[in-house]
Order: sequence, then structure tokens, then C-alpha cells
Amino acid sequence: MILVTSFLIMAIFAPFIAPHDPNKGNLLERLKPPCWAEGGSTKHLLGTDTLGRDMLSRTIFGSRISFLIGFVVVALTSSIGAVIGLVSGYFGGRIDAVIQRIVDMLLAFPQLILALAIMAVLGPGIKNIILALVYKGWVTSCRVVRGDVLVAREESYVEAARAMGASNWHILIRSLLPNVMASIIVVASLSIGTVILLEASLSFLGLGVQPPTPTWGGMVANGRNYIFRAWWITTFPGICILLLVMGFNLMGQGLRDTFDPKLSRQGR
Repeated sequence: MILVTSFLIMAIFAPFIAPHDPNKGNLLERLKPPCWAEGGSTKHLLGTDTLGRDMLSRTIFGSRISFLIGFVVVALTSSIGAVIGLVSGYFGGRIDAVIQRIVDMLLAFPQLILALAIMAVLGPGIKNIILALVYKGWVTSCRVVRGDVLVAREESYVEAARAMGASNWHILIRSLLPNVMASIIVVASLSIGTVILLEASLSFLGLGVQPPTPTWGGMVANGRNYIFRAWWITTFPGICILLLVMGFNLMGQGLRDTFDPKLSRQGR
């Protein structure tokens, strides 16, 4: 939580924290090492890139894209997956069969390959990235919620609601949804790290957010041809991707143990 919060604060207050304009270059300062390295510039803590832009500033602003796409995609996929999972698990029968066959077909395609195909058709851009990642991302939440609903719909409180004349939608929203919310939160927290990694992969391949907007994946791609001459261009954005994804994964594991004490006891 501390790790994720630190990156979130950095993203929110990027204009105040960044020492330089992330898109302003100076060719006279290009490929300068970090200030603490031999031959480094005292004006650039993490050095400069191929166009003389400050790496620290670009790394700070790059966190904004990761959080924006991560939160928007996970909010949409969790909402869509929860609704479809509730309907599929509660009503069962043909509705459940049709939905689960669609889920099976989407699960047959690797998400990155499917996202690449969608981006190749739609073109780069933030909206298209979100659409490409949402297109399949909801299936995980759907499967988890459906599994919980299959168990919960047989509980006595659901039978009591039916006996009192509650409608199906009332049961779904007032009785079942609160009881599967913990699973939705856990899946969402674990999914954010995956989404950030996918966005970085698309940006690395040139299908993500386009320059000059700083993105961690794009910065890694920009420095891959200079990996031995200017190692800092790829190293620092790569470390940020590693730490943020690890932070969300650890936070997701912690939330899972918190919401399901039985898992925590089994781990001990």
C-alpha cells in the first residue's frame, strides 16, 4: 500500500515534483548520464534521453498514463464482469451456457495478442488502448463472480428474499452483490498490475500512447538502441514498472488474505 500510494502521489503532483518540462529537449544535453555518474550533468538527477529531455521529469509524468489507463480499464472490466457474472450465475440455464461459451472463446486468445490486433485496426491512442484492454479483461471478474454466485444463490438469505416476494433484480443487487464485492475488489487490485504491464508492452511496441507524451513503455523502447551507451534511459522506467506492478500484486494478495481469513490460516 505504501509503495502504490507513493507512486500515486507522484502521479497526482507531477507538475509540482518534476524539475523540468518533460517534453522540452536540449540537443546539447542529449545522453547525459545521471548527476551521480561519471560525466553526469548536475541539472539532471537521472540523466537525459536521446533528445536531451530530463529523464526524472519524464519518469514522473509517465506514471500518470499508467495510473489513468490502469484505473479506467479495471473500473470498466470489474463493472462489466460483475454484472455479467451475477446474471450468469444467478439465472443459470441457457443464459449461463451462452455467456460461458463466450468467455471460453475469449480466454482462448492471449490478451496481449488480442490487444495488438485491436490496436492494429483502431490505431494508437488512450481511448483505443482502453477499448483493447477492456474487450477481454472483463472475463476474469465474470468467472470469479459467477463462481461465488453459484454458491451464494443457494443460501438461506436468498431463499428468504424469494419467499418475501423480492424480484430477481432486487436479489441480485441487494442480496448477492454485497456478498461478492470482496472478490471483485481483490480481482480488481490484482488486475491493475496486469493492465499496467500490458499498457507498457503496447507502448513499447509503438501501439500505445504516442510521443511526445511520456510513457514508461515508450521510454524503455526509446532507449533500447542505446542500452550499452546510455543505460539509464531504459533502466529507470523499467524499475518503475517493476515496482508499481509488484506493489499492486502484493496489495492484492494482502486484500485477499484480509477478506478471506481461511486462506490466511491455510498459509500459516
